[in-house]
Amino acid sequence: MKPNSDIKIIDLSIVIPVFNEAENIGPLFTILKEVLDKLIINYEIIMVDDGSTDGSFEIMKKLHKTDTSLRIIRLRRNFGQTPAFSAGFDLARGGIILTMDGDLQNDPADIPKLLAELDKGYDIVSGWRKNRTDNILSRQLPSRAANFIISRITGVTLHDYGCSLKAYRSEILKNIKLYGEMHRFIPAIASWMGIKVCEVEVNHAPRKSGESKYGIFRTMRVILDLITVKFLLGYSTNPLQIFGLLGILSLISGFLIAMYLSALKVFFGHPLGDRPLLLLAVLLIVFGVQLGSMGLIGELVVRSYYETQNKPTYVIREILDTESNM
Repeated sequence: MKPNSDIKIIDLSIVIPVFNEAENIGPLFTILKEVLDKLIINYEIIMVDDGSTDGSFEIMKKLHKTDTSLRIIRLRRNFGQTPAFSAGFDLARGGIILTMDGDLQNDPADIPKLLAELDKGYDIVSGWRKNRTDNILSRQLPSRAANFIISRITGVTLHDYGCSLKAYRSEILKNIKLYGEMHRFIPAIASWMGIKVCEVEVNHAPRKSGESKYGIFRTMRVILDLITVKFLLGYSTNPLQIFGLLGILSLISGFLIAMYLSALKVFFGHPLGDRPLLLLAVLLIVFGVQLGSMGLIGELVVRSYYETQNKPTYVIREILDTESNM
């Protein structure tokens, strides 16, 4: 990062979603300050309280009173990690936005390494937890398999999509709307912009306090979001091409079967009333018409989406900010 003498300009925004991390917030903030104060930059730390119930917000509030570089966003309930990140992105003022977890498993000492790669001209720098400290069977092996599948499907190859320690140029994030568990797919979603992405190896510490928020159900949601991402990358602006193609194939298949059965009836006198193939032909034709209709409706929805203002995926209760009394 290059120094900036204009104190009104924020060079770096650190966005940290927090959900029941009362024991980790204080140590994380202390380590963060030690790292960031050594960099000759203007920065802000944004902690997003995602509906914590363990006193996390009260701890953040006390830290905010002693340090104006800390901004706090408090959501009305637990919306999830992706909406929490999205809230932070929307209110971040930095030219560069860096994300990390609030559980002390990401090492703030790796931040200069990510910023150095951005200075080389990259748009997104993703952390790679090459030497992970969590359970091999329940966490590492499923993660490796998921990263391989995601890389193959999206076309953006990364070793560690799940690592929250990432650095972005702010214009990348300002043009992306996030839903579900899609924060991990930002490099893939942003690929249509022609971005440059790289990876750097980062440290990974075992969780010392609090409980992990990851589980099998979250993994299933990630898989469903991957299907959505693939559709967004290929057909988000022209859904008729995918639905229409499937509809045409179904119509042609149904029509060919119907022609075959008609020939049997006309030229050979075979009865058709008790043939399952007749029902299949009808179903394929009807299904083809439905898919074509879905494609047309999708085209209308897409046009409406791009012509109207998007609704946020979160609801803010309050913001603690030196520039606001909310």
